[in-house]
Amino acid sequence: MSKKAFILRYLLILKKLRANPYCSYVELRDYIFTQIEYLQMRDDTLELSFSKRNFLRDKKEISNLFGITIEYSYSMKGYFIQNSENENLNFQRMLDAFDIFNSLNLANDLKPYVHLEKQKPLGTENLFGLLHAIKNRFTISFLYQKFWEDKGTIRRVEPIFIKEFKNRWYLLAKDNKDNLVKTFALDRLDSLSISNRIFSPTNDFDIEDYFRYSFGIIGSDGNQPEIIILSFSPFQGKYIKSLPIHQSQTILIDDHKELRISLKLCITHDLVMELLSFGSDVKVVAPKTLLNKVKKIHEESVKLYK
Repeated sequence: MSKKAFILRYLLILKKLRANPYCSYVELRDYIFTQIEYLQMRDDTLELSFSKRNFLRDKKEISNLFGITIEYSYSMKGYFIQNSENENLNFQRMLDAFDIFNSLNLANDLKPYVHLEKQKPLGTENLFGLLHAIKNRFTISFLYQKFWEDKGTIRRVEPIFIKEFKNRWYLLAKDNKDNLVKTFALDRLDSLSISNRIFSPTNDFDIEDYFRYSFGIIGSDGNQPEIIILSFSPFQGKYIKSLPIHQSQTILIDDHKELRISLKLCITHDLVMELLSFGSDVKVVAPKTLLNKVKKIHEESVKLYK
Protein backbone atom coordinates (compact mmCIF):
# COMPACT_ATOMS: atom_id res chain seq x y z
CA MET A 1 0.00 0.00 0.00
CA SER A 2 1.30 3.49 -0.92
CA LYS A 3 2.14 6.20 1.62
CA LYS A 4 -0.73 8.21 0.17
CA ALA A 5 -3.15 5.39 0.97
CA PHE A 6 -1.93 5.15 4.57
CA ILE A 7 -2.30 8.90 5.12
CA LEU A 8 -5.77 8.90 3.57
CA ARG A 9 -6.85 6.11 5.89
CA TYR A 10 -5.48 7.91 8.96
CA LEU A 11 -7.34 11.09 8.02
CA LEU A 12 -10.58 9.25 7.31
CA ILE A 13 -10.45 7.68 10.76
CA LEU A 14 -9.87 11.07 12.38
CA LYS A 15 -12.57 12.72 10.30
CA LYS A 16 -15.15 10.13 11.34
CA LEU A 17 -14.26 10.32 15.02
CA ARG A 18 -14.40 14.11 14.98
CA ALA A 19 -17.88 14.08 13.45
CA ASN A 20 -19.17 11.09 15.48
CA PRO A 21 -17.33 10.46 18.75
CA TYR A 22 -17.77 7.05 20.41
CA CYS A 23 -18.06 5.14 17.14
CA SER A 24 -17.93 1.39 17.37
CA TYR A 25 -15.38 -0.42 15.24
CA VAL A 26 -18.19 -1.64 12.94
CA GLU A 27 -19.45 1.93 12.36
CA LEU A 28 -15.92 3.08 11.67
CA ARG A 29 -15.28 0.16 9.31
CA ASP A 30 -18.48 0.78 7.32
CA TYR A 31 -17.62 4.46 6.93
CA ILE A 32 -14.07 3.68 5.79
CA PHE A 33 -15.29 1.16 3.22
CA THR A 34 -17.80 3.66 1.81
CA GLN A 35 -15.10 6.31 1.51
CA ILE A 36 -12.67 3.85 -0.06
CA GLU A 37 -15.18 3.11 -2.83
CA TYR A 38 -15.68 6.83 -3.40
CA LEU A 39 -11.92 7.55 -3.52
CA GLN A 40 -11.25 4.65 -5.86
CA MET A 41 -13.88 5.96 -8.28
CA ARG A 42 -11.71 9.06 -8.61
CA ASP A 43 -8.38 7.21 -8.61
CA ASP A 44 -8.48 3.58 -9.74
CA THR A 45 -4.77 3.16 -8.90
CA LEU A 46 -5.45 3.76 -5.22
CA GLU A 47 -5.20 0.61 -3.07
CA LEU A 48 -6.89 0.93 0.31
CA SER A 49 -7.95 -1.71 2.82
CA PHE A 50 -9.20 -1.70 6.40
CA SER A 51 -9.37 -4.32 9.13
CA LYS A 52 -9.25 -4.54 12.93
CA ARG A 53 -5.53 -5.21 12.70
CA ASN A 54 -5.10 -2.16 10.43
CA PHE A 55 -7.03 -0.02 12.89
CA LEU A 56 -4.94 -1.03 15.92
CA ARG A 57 -1.78 -0.25 13.97
CA ASP A 58 -3.25 3.00 12.64
CA LYS A 59 -4.01 4.23 16.18
CA LYS A 60 -0.31 4.00 17.07
CA GLU A 61 0.80 5.68 13.85
CA ILE A 62 -1.74 8.50 14.25
CA SER A 63 -0.37 9.14 17.74
CA ASN A 64 3.22 9.16 16.46
CA LEU A 65 2.55 11.30 13.38
CA PHE A 66 -0.09 13.76 14.57
CA GLY A 67 0.14 13.58 18.37
CA ILE A 68 -3.55 12.59 18.49
CA THR A 69 -4.63 9.88 20.93
CA ILE A 70 -7.57 7.59 20.12
CA GLU A 71 -9.05 5.78 23.12
CA TYR A 72 -11.95 3.37 23.70
CA SER A 73 -14.74 4.24 26.16
CA TYR A 74 -16.28 1.14 27.73
CA SER A 75 -19.15 3.19 29.17
CA MET A 76 -20.01 4.72 25.76
CA LYS A 77 -18.98 1.59 23.83
CA GLY A 78 -17.01 3.46 21.20
CA TYR A 79 -13.74 5.10 20.15
CA PHE A 80 -13.05 8.80 20.69
CA ILE A 81 -10.25 11.35 20.37
CA GLN A 82 -8.66 12.26 23.69
CA ASN A 83 -6.79 15.54 23.41
CA SER A 84 -6.51 18.92 25.08
CA GLU A 85 -8.32 21.99 23.74
CA ASN A 86 -5.21 23.34 21.98
CA GLU A 87 -4.41 19.94 20.49
CA ASN A 88 -7.99 19.64 19.25
CA LEU A 89 -7.77 23.08 17.62
CA ASN A 90 -4.66 22.00 15.73
CA PHE A 91 -6.36 18.75 14.79
CA GLN A 92 -9.46 20.55 13.49
CA ARG A 93 -7.32 22.87 11.36
CA MET A 94 -5.49 19.87 9.93
CA LEU A 95 -8.74 18.12 9.01
CA ASP A 96 -10.17 21.31 7.52
CA ALA A 97 -7.09 21.58 5.32
CA PHE A 98 -7.50 17.92 4.32
CA ASP A 99 -11.17 18.46 3.40
CA ILE A 100 -10.29 21.48 1.27
CA PHE A 101 -7.42 19.69 -0.45
CA ASN A 102 -9.52 16.59 -1.08
CA SER A 103 -12.43 18.62 -2.47
CA LEU A 104 -10.22 20.72 -4.74
CA ASN A 105 -8.61 17.52 -6.00
CA LEU A 106 -11.92 16.33 -7.47
CA ALA A 107 -11.24 17.71 -10.91
CA ASN A 108 -8.18 18.62 -12.94
CA ASP A 109 -9.83 21.84 -14.09
CA LEU A 110 -11.26 23.77 -11.12
CA LYS A 111 -12.00 27.01 -12.97
CA PRO A 112 -15.67 26.25 -13.79
CA TYR A 113 -16.42 25.40 -10.14
CA VAL A 114 -14.06 27.21 -7.76
CA HIS A 115 -12.62 30.72 -7.69
CA LEU A 116 -9.37 30.68 -5.72
CA GLU A 117 -7.97 33.88 -4.27
CA LYS A 118 -4.48 34.65 -5.51
CA GLN A 119 -2.22 34.80 -2.48
CA LYS A 120 1.44 35.50 -1.92
CA PRO A 121 3.38 32.92 0.12
CA LEU A 122 2.63 33.32 3.84
CA GLY A 123 6.08 32.31 5.09
CA THR A 124 4.78 29.00 6.39
CA GLU A 125 7.80 27.20 4.92
CA ASN A 126 9.66 28.33 8.06
CA LEU A 127 7.01 27.15 10.53
CA PHE A 128 8.59 23.77 11.25
CA GLY A 129 12.05 25.24 11.83
CA LEU A 130 10.70 27.99 14.07
CA LEU A 131 8.63 25.58 16.16
CA HIS A 132 11.69 23.33 16.50
CA ALA A 133 13.73 26.31 17.73
CA ILE A 134 11.01 27.44 20.17
CA LYS A 135 10.55 23.97 21.62
CA ASN A 136 14.30 23.42 22.10
CA ARG A 137 15.09 27.06 23.03
CA PHE A 138 17.60 27.56 20.22
CA THR A 139 18.53 31.12 19.26
CA ILE A 140 17.88 31.95 15.62
CA SER A 141 18.84 34.58 13.07
CA PHE A 142 17.12 35.73 9.90
CA LEU A 143 16.92 38.53 7.37
CA TYR A 144 13.90 40.73 8.07
CA GLN A 145 12.40 43.24 5.64
CA LYS A 146 10.04 45.89 6.99
CA PHE A 147 7.56 47.37 4.52
CA TRP A 148 8.75 50.91 5.22
CA GLU A 149 12.49 50.17 4.84
CA ASP A 150 14.47 49.76 1.63
CA LYS A 151 16.80 47.08 2.94
CA GLY A 152 16.39 44.10 5.21
CA THR A 153 18.36 43.69 8.44
CA ILE A 154 19.79 40.64 10.15
CA ARG A 155 17.98 39.85 13.40
CA ARG A 156 19.27 37.57 16.13
CA VAL A 157 16.48 36.59 18.49
CA GLU A 158 15.21 34.18 21.11
CA PRO A 159 11.96 32.76 19.68
CA ILE A 160 9.03 32.54 22.09
CA PHE A 161 5.74 31.92 20.31
CA ILE A 162 3.97 31.61 16.96
CA LYS A 163 0.74 33.58 16.46
CA GLU A 164 -1.80 33.58 13.65
CA PHE A 165 -3.95 36.62 12.79
CA LYS A 166 -6.14 37.15 9.72
CA ASN A 167 -4.52 34.31 7.78
CA ARG A 168 -1.00 35.62 8.43
CA TRP A 169 1.61 34.09 10.71
CA TYR A 170 3.85 35.94 13.15
CA LEU A 171 6.80 35.14 15.39
CA LEU A 172 7.10 36.64 18.86
CA ALA A 173 10.73 36.79 19.90
CA LYS A 174 13.12 38.65 22.19
CA ASP A 175 15.50 40.73 20.08
CA ASN A 176 19.08 40.31 21.30
CA LYS A 177 19.84 43.88 20.26
CA ASP A 178 17.69 45.51 22.95
CA ASN A 179 16.13 42.56 24.85
CA LEU A 180 12.62 43.68 23.85
CA VAL A 181 9.88 41.26 22.79
CA LYS A 182 8.91 42.02 19.19
CA THR A 183 6.59 40.65 16.52
CA PHE A 184 7.93 39.51 13.14
CA ALA A 185 5.73 38.63 10.16
CA LEU A 186 6.75 35.30 8.66
CA ASP A 187 6.13 36.47 5.10
CA ARG A 188 8.84 39.13 5.60
CA LEU A 189 11.33 36.71 7.15
CA ASP A 190 14.04 35.11 5.00
CA SER A 191 17.28 33.10 5.32
CA LEU A 192 16.33 31.49 8.63
CA SER A 193 19.30 30.02 10.52
CA ILE A 194 18.89 27.93 13.68
CA SER A 195 21.92 27.87 15.98
CA ASN A 196 22.78 25.24 18.58
CA ARG A 197 23.06 27.90 21.29
CA ILE A 198 20.41 27.39 23.97
CA PHE A 199 18.85 30.39 25.71
CA SER A 200 17.15 30.53 29.10
CA PRO A 201 13.36 30.95 28.95
CA THR A 202 11.89 34.35 29.82
CA ASN A 203 10.04 33.41 33.01
CA ASP A 204 8.38 36.80 33.43
CA PHE A 205 6.79 36.74 29.95
CA ASP A 206 3.23 35.36 29.79
CA ILE A 207 1.81 35.10 26.27
CA GLU A 208 -1.77 35.00 27.55
CA ASP A 209 -1.29 38.19 29.58
CA TYR A 210 0.54 39.86 26.69
CA PHE A 211 -2.45 39.48 24.35
CA ARG A 212 -5.28 39.35 26.91
CA TYR A 213 -6.54 42.85 26.10
CA SER A 214 -5.23 43.09 22.54
CA PHE A 215 -6.81 42.80 19.14
CA GLY A 216 -4.41 41.57 16.48
CA ILE A 217 -0.66 41.20 16.80
CA ILE A 218 0.18 44.28 18.85
CA GLY A 219 0.46 43.41 22.54
CA SER A 220 -0.52 45.63 25.44
CA ASP A 221 3.14 46.58 26.17
CA GLY A 222 2.16 47.75 29.64
CA ASN A 223 -0.75 49.90 28.43
CA GLN A 224 -3.98 49.70 30.39
CA PRO A 225 -7.11 48.35 28.66
CA GLU A 226 -10.15 50.57 28.27
CA ILE A 227 -13.88 49.89 28.10
CA ILE A 228 -14.88 50.42 24.46
CA ILE A 229 -18.54 50.86 23.51
CA LEU A 230 -19.50 50.25 19.87
CA SER A 231 -22.86 50.58 18.14
CA PHE A 232 -23.42 48.46 15.01
CA SER A 233 -26.24 48.52 12.49
CA PRO A 234 -28.70 45.65 13.09
CA PHE A 235 -27.56 43.86 9.92
CA GLN A 236 -23.83 44.12 10.73
CA GLY A 237 -24.69 43.16 14.28
CA LYS A 238 -25.68 39.67 13.12
CA TYR A 239 -22.09 39.10 11.95
CA ILE A 240 -20.65 40.56 15.17
CA LYS A 241 -22.76 38.17 17.25
CA SER A 242 -21.76 35.15 15.17
CA LEU A 243 -18.05 36.09 15.17
CA PRO A 244 -17.21 38.25 18.22
CA ILE A 245 -14.46 40.84 17.88
CA HIS A 246 -12.83 39.76 21.15
CA GLN A 247 -13.46 37.33 23.99
CA SER A 248 -14.41 40.26 26.26
CA GLN A 249 -17.35 41.19 24.01
CA THR A 250 -20.57 41.77 25.93
CA ILE A 251 -23.93 42.68 24.39
CA LEU A 252 -25.52 45.80 25.90
CA ILE A 253 -28.39 46.44 23.47
CA ASP A 254 -29.78 44.18 20.76
CA ASP A 255 -32.90 45.48 19.05
CA HIS A 256 -34.19 46.63 15.66
CA LYS A 257 -32.16 49.88 15.90
CA GLU A 258 -28.69 48.67 16.85
CA LEU A 259 -26.40 46.08 18.36
CA ARG A 260 -24.42 47.81 21.08
CA ILE A 261 -21.47 45.97 22.61
CA SER A 262 -18.71 46.61 25.11
CA LEU A 263 -15.12 45.43 24.81
CA LYS A 264 -12.20 45.60 27.21
CA LEU A 265 -9.19 46.28 25.01
CA CYS A 266 -6.09 48.38 24.58
CA ILE A 267 -6.49 50.87 21.75
CA THR A 268 -4.01 49.75 19.09
CA HIS A 269 -3.48 50.36 15.39
CA ASP A 270 -4.90 46.90 14.62
CA LEU A 271 -8.12 47.69 16.49
CA VAL A 272 -8.55 51.06 14.76
CA MET A 273 -8.05 49.45 11.33
CA GLU A 274 -10.63 46.79 12.20
CA LEU A 275 -13.21 49.42 13.16
CA LEU A 276 -12.54 51.41 9.99
CA SER A 277 -13.21 48.27 7.93
CA PHE A 278 -16.86 48.35 9.06
CA GLY A 279 -17.38 51.78 7.47
CA SER A 280 -20.72 53.39 8.28
CA ASP A 281 -22.01 50.19 9.95
CA VAL A 282 -20.27 51.04 13.23
CA LYS A 283 -20.17 54.07 15.51
CA VAL A 284 -17.70 54.47 18.37
CA VAL A 285 -19.65 55.52 21.46
CA ALA A 286 -16.76 55.47 23.96
CA PRO A 287 -14.08 56.26 24.90
CA LYS A 288 -13.78 59.74 23.44
CA THR A 289 -10.11 59.28 22.53
CA LEU A 290 -10.98 56.38 20.22
CA LEU A 291 -14.06 58.21 18.88
CA ASN A 292 -11.93 61.24 17.95
CA LYS A 293 -9.23 59.07 16.37
CA VAL A 294 -11.69 57.23 14.12
CA LYS A 295 -13.56 60.45 13.32
CA LYS A 296 -10.33 62.21 12.29
CA ILE A 297 -9.36 59.38 9.94
CA HIS A 298 -12.81 59.45 8.31
CA GLU A 299 -12.58 63.25 7.89
CA GLU A 300 -9.16 62.94 6.25
CA SER A 301 -10.51 60.24 3.95
CA VAL A 302 -13.37 62.50 2.83
CA LYS A 303 -10.85 65.23 1.93
CA LEU A 304 -9.30 62.88 -0.64
CA TYR A 305 -12.54 63.00 -2.63
CA LYS A 306 -13.02 66.79 -2.62
